[in-house]
Amino acid sequence: MRPYILSENNWKNLKEDRFELAVLPWGATEAHNYHMPYGTDIYEADAIAAESGRLAWEKGAKVTVLPTIPFGVNTGQHDIYLDINMNPSTQMAIIRDILTVLNRQGIKKFLIVNSHGGNDFKTMLRELGLEFPEMLLMTCNWFQSLDRSKYFEEAGDHADEMETSLILHLHPELVSPLEEAGEGNEKQPRIETLKEKWAWAERRWSQVTEDTGIGNPKKASAEKGKRYFDEVCKKVGKLMIEICEADIGDLYR
Repeated sequence: MRPYILSENNWKNLKEDRFELAVLPWGATEAHNYHMPYGTDIYEADAIAAESGRLAWEKGAKVTVLPTIPFGVNTGQHDIYLDINMNPSTQMAIIRDILTVLNRQGIKKFLIVNSHGGNDFKTMLRELGLEFPEMLLMTCNWFQSLDRSKYFEEAGDHADEMETSLILHLHPELVSPLEEAGEGNEKQPRIETLKEKWAWAERRWSQVTEDTGIGNPKKASAEKGKRYFDEVCKKVGKLMIEICEADIGDLYR
């Protein structure tokens, strides 16, 4: 039993233990090119939140990692078979219910560890912050925590070299031979400002990519994945420690 993983804990321990921070990993269920499982984002969220929680716990941080939410916002992928969409309004309802429990039971710090690019919790936490003003509500995208160019040769953002390397490290039995993978070519928008990234429209996934991947995975390796995983977890674990140590009434200097 890992005491920082809620799903593995028991009532005997929890009658006495009290936590400072609740961590909610959040993934998605969606296609990841031809070679990766639909649960890629879930496996990443599970592993990164758990290992980061371990590192924080061993430094004295009282953190509990909640079970991973397996569905994310996939509105741009509605025509991809069995990509399961959860609307942002549903996500907000789930977060509100969880915060209601945490707040009532005295856990005032909350962190979402997000594993899916289609999820964006900032506006939700802004609104929920008015409902729970005594709480510290935070979200982080682990995949933005490091400069990926220092770890991987090919750029991308979905089923690419980075994600493939991670799953080769975490669950190699779920990755098909890389020669079966598509090259993850991304079509560019015809609207110039979308390429400049100061205007935004949701990507229509089946128009953007033929194999559901964005970024060539062919240079991925388990060794690259382990190195990146270890460094990401150190970074996220440090964040958890800092949140536990923070005074909600004195956050700025």
